[in-house]
Amino acid sequence: MCTSCSKRTSTTAGTIFDRSRTPLTVWFAAAWQLATRKDGVSALGLQRSLGMASYQTTWAMLHRLRAAMVRPGRERLSGRVEVDEGVFGGVRVGSPGGRTGDGRVLVAVAVEHKAAPGKGFGRCRFEVIDDAKTPTLKKFLVSNVEPGSTVLTDGLSSYGPATAGVYVHERYVAPGPLAHELLPGVHRVISLAKRWLLGTHQGAIEADHLQSYLDEFTFRFNRRRSRSPGLLFYRVLEQAVAHEPLRYHEIVASGPVHREPEVGPPGGGGHPATLEGERVRRPWRAA
Repeated sequence: MCTSCSKRTSTTAGTIFDRSRTPLTVWFAAAWQLATRKDGVSALGLQRSLGMASYQTTWAMLHRLRAAMVRPGRERLSGRVEVDEGVFGGVRVGSPGGRTGDGRVLVAVAVEHKAAPGKGFGRCRFEVIDDAKTPTLKKFLVSNVEPGSTVLTDGLSSYGPATAGVYVHERYVAPGPLAHELLPGVHRVISLAKRWLLGTHQGAIEADHLQSYLDEFTFRFNRRRSRSPGLLFYRVLEQAVAHEPLRYHEIVASGPVHREPEVGPPGGGGHPATLEGERVRRPWRAA
């Protein structure tokens, strides 16, 4: 409390942890599992590992941490960049057909090549889009690809006007079975993302939250060569502290999320333990 104006504040005010009743030690444990595991962690898996009674709490915690994984002002892709669209989601019974009329979601994907030819691929970007028209694709390119870069695309006619005057456009046209050979980067990344969604999250992803999961995949893919798990954990917390508060009603898309745990934690109750251990002896800090 300020002695002059009597205004009250806390160390978590203005961060992703603002007004959270969950202890910070539990937040740190969740951030560690999310950042350091190769395939991430689902809300139900995190609930089981931390012994928490509320699925809704772990679900909201993970979504807040995913929001913090997108760094404001991050560098755009550059050099030679492959760009294509992918369709995520499955067929829904009784829904109309069409490219995205059956509940599937259209996603724009960009993958940059390494500076040295033949050295693999660099960073990637995902963005959920409404359609594959020129204004939509141009907005995606401007937001994620540095001007002057070489953009490699398929034969979709929308890419010509979308890249005109800003990028060097290389257009490749091939029959369907050969598309993955002309643009191997985006097809490989899209396959990895779909496999991750099916493996870690069992494909149970709502369309309204797909962007959040793709942001998590992008964070992990772009740092796949990092040798220090602790640095990834540090990066998530660093961005979480700089991120503005995110309320539950801003996260949830269609009503509260509820799921009863298979086995409740010992002692019942809805609040997790602090995960605090015994005080470590540090004689060098003694007076």
